[in-house]
Amino acid sequence: MSETVIRPFAWSDVSAITAIYRHYVEETVITFETEAPSEATMADRFGKLVDLGHPLLVAERDGMAIGYAYASFYRPRAAYRFTCEDSIYLHRDAVGQGLGGQLLGRLLEASAAAGFKQMLAVITAERANSVRLHEKLGFRPVGRYESVGFKFDRWLDIVHLQKAL
Repeated sequence: MSETVIRPFAWSDVSAITAIYRHYVEETVITFETEAPSEATMADRFGKLVDLGHPLLVAERDGMAIGYAYASFYRPRAAYRFTCEDSIYLHRDAVGQGLGGQLLGRLLEASAAAGFKQMLAVITAERANSVRLHEKLGFRPVGRYESVGFKFDRWLDIVHLQKAL
């Protein structure tokens, strides 16, 4: 297997990132988004992160983006400005190779360097692998919301985990 490089986001990543995310929107309950955003929408979303100076990392192998992670404000109000929420998405063929942990580890470092003091993970409760990944890197469970998402004709719970940076 070729070496994976974790690097900052580049505008040339938008197409691959959009395709990675589309899979999760259309096929999974990992995200509660129900319609896959266009490349223009994703570029706009990531442009806002870039403008804010928030961490946005890409995992690349053989010149292709195979995953990405970012952290940004948990909520838009000023009092939350030191608290971020993480997001990690991997190409479906890159799942189970330890890449999520690599991205999250680097994201924790980059988020602290960006001035964040707390990181929250908001995870669909049935995603035990995502919960375990976060716990392995020092997150602790702090809450559960029941039946707050409805996707694919079923109600879904979310869990919150938190880590001080």
